[in-house]
Amino acid sequence: MSKHIILGAIRRGLRRGPLPEDQAMALRARMTAHPRHLIPARSRVPRPEQIALFLRNIEKEFGTFTRVPDLAAIPAAIADYLAAQNLPTDFAMAPHPELAAIPWSERPLLTQRPGRAQSTDLVSLQHGYAAIAETGTLMLPAAPERPTTLNLLSDTFMVVLRASRIVGAYEEAWDLLRAESHDERSGGFMPRNVMLVTGPSRSADIESTLELGAHGPRRLHVLLVDDDPTALA
Repeated sequence: MSKHIILGAIRRGLRRGPLPEDQAMALRARMTAHPRHLIPARSRVPRPEQIALFLRNIEKEFGTFTRVPDLAAIPAAIADYLAAQNLPTDFAMAPHPELAAIPWSERPLLTQRPGRAQSTDLVSLQHGYAAIAETGTLMLPAAPERPTTLNLLSDTFMVVLRASRIVGAYEEAWDLLRAESHDERSGGFMPRNVMLVTGPSRSADIESTLELGAHGPRRLHVLLVDDDPTALA
């Protein structure tokens, strides 16, 4: 059903006519311009400090991270992390070309299953689209190569993220997504779903006692690829 048909039905239900043209023009201008609100000063820092801020916020929100020099170092970093947590070496993995190109054969004990996560998966590996330094938040838009189930079903959630994809503020992450969504492959559409993940799932609803893994993964581990020379201190 067309957006105009739906909005027209709502207007008729509210006994309202079409918007006056001046108001419609003002709304269209606002939607096109994406005006900025107040941006916290903590994100307006040089690149090395932005990366440091992101990593501090990851730890503040009960997540962990490992910094690696390139994608080739990912298998060893994952093997070390899984061993330290006494976790199985098989995991569901996003069918993203960048993850598929990683030299997994260097760690033959690691077993990857590309595709969506299942309820029985204990560990998953996602491809990080972008991240926001001011809160330590991961931006994970849904896509065939980035299944949303990987973000939710496993007990341990790992994300491969490039340092070059870390921005200071939320507004910059949305700018990046809008710009890259309007290409030929996407057909000019924004993703159907965009998850903003800040740390593992947790809740303090019961007797104000913090419980990790309340509604999703109890562990979040970021594998940060240092691909941005300007971000290295």
